[in-house]
Amino acid sequence: MIEQLTIGTLVVMVNAVIQAEMFSAFARHLERIIVSLRRVFRRFANTAAIVVGVLFVMLVHTVNVWVWAATFYVIGAFQEFEPSLYFSLVSFSTLGFGDITLDHQWRLLSGLTAANGLLSFGWSTAYMVELVRRTA
Repeated sequence: MIEQLTIGTLVVMVNAVIQAEMFSAFARHLERIIVSLRRVFRRFANTAAIVVGVLFVMLVHTVNVWVWAATFYVIGAFQEFEPSLYFSLVSFSTLGFGDITLDHQWRLLSGLTAANGLLSFGWSTAYMVELVRRTA
């Protein structure tokens, strides 16, 4: 149990750092992105900026899911990478289909994956609200 909690906590911390750094980098370049989009899209520049923001947020979530997938694969929870990636995506998004489950040895990690996803989606929602406010 302690091993699961330790690994899960480390992965959540790594994902939080990744998300914070990626959001910070995007925010540093946001004004320049909006100016560039205004030159190209004129009237639709704000919409384009929001679309770019949505795609960026999806990239951040994709990286987070891949970190979980790599963790599951490295610890031996899955013998192949594809089921590891699928399970990570389903758990991170909190869908939890249940068609693939973790062995008793690692099952606490599925809850930590879902909790990480829930917090990440909430953080991303706040980020998108701020993006919409800044582009208005």
